[in-house]
Amino acid sequence: MKYTIKDFRKEFSSDNKCLEYIFQSKYPNADKYYRVTGRKCYAHSTTGHQIHPLAGTVFHKSSTPLTVWFEALFLFSIAKNGISAKELQRHFGVTYKTAWRIGSQIRKLMEQDGNLLTGTVEVDETFFGKKGNNQTKFKNKSALMGMVERKGKVRAHKIGARETHILLGNIKANISKDATIMTDEFKVYAKLPKLGYTRPKGPKHGKKHWVFNDSHTNTIEGFWGQLKRSIRGTYHFVSEKHLQAYVDEFAFRYNQRLSPVPAFQVLVARASQ
Repeated sequence: MKYTIKDFRKEFSSDNKCLEYIFQSKYPNADKYYRVTGRKCYAHSTTGHQIHPLAGTVFHKSSTPLTVWFEALFLFSIAKNGISAKELQRHFGVTYKTAWRIGSQIRKLMEQDGNLLTGTVEVDETFFGKKGNNQTKFKNKSALMGMVERKGKVRAHKIGARETHILLGNIKANISKDATIMTDEFKVYAKLPKLGYTRPKGPKHGKKHWVFNDSHTNTIEGFWGQLKRSIRGTYHFVSEKHLQAYVDEFAFRYNQRLSPVPAFQVLVARASQ
C-alpha cells in the first residue's frame, strides 16, 4: 500500500492533528476527554483527570513542532538511501543538534524484532569501515552478520568478532530449526547440521563460484551492497558506536517493503507508544 506525501499532508497538516492522532493511538477507549486549550493534554469532562499523550514518547519535552517530527518520520520511511542530519537541518531550518537528535530518536524506532526467520535463509558476514578489502585491514573494520529469508525479512547485527561461538550463537538466536540455511564455504557453517539445521552444499566463493544448484548468498550480499553504498553516499562515515542503529534503519525499510501497512504508519505507531 502506497502512502504519498499528498496523503501525509492531508492527514497531518497541523500540530493539533498530530497530537490528536497520538492521543487516539495511545488511548483508543478514552471517552469524554477534551483537548485543554493551549496545552498538549486532554481532560475528562466529569472528573477533570488529565492525560498527557506525549509522555513517554520520543516527542516528550521536545520544543520541535509535531509537524516537523511527523514529516521527519515520513522522510525516513521513504528514503531508500537514508537521510542525514545535515539534510534534515536544511529541510526544516533547525539546528544541527536538533536534526541529529530527531534522526537518532527515529532510528531507535527502527530496532529489529526478535521473531525467528524461517524457510530458506541465507547467512553471510561482511566488514564495514574504510574502503579496502585487504585481509590485513579487517582489524580496523566492524564485523557484521546478516541473515535473510528469501522473499522475506532480514536480520543484521554488528558482532564482536567473526568467531565460531558468535556466528553459531546468532544463528540459534535468530533462525528457526526448521529453516534451510544457505552459506558460503566458511568452515564454521559446516557445524550447522550438528545443531539440527539443514545446510545444503553451497558455492565456493574462493574459487569464484557464486551459485551451486539453488544454494547461494546473493540476497544477503545484495542487502550488504545497498547498505554500504547508502551509508557512504548519504552519511559518508558512521562510527562503530552508532553503526548498529544505521543497520537497523536499513533493515527496517527492507523488512517493510512487502508489508500491507505503509512504513510511515508503522513508525508513527511506534513513536506514539
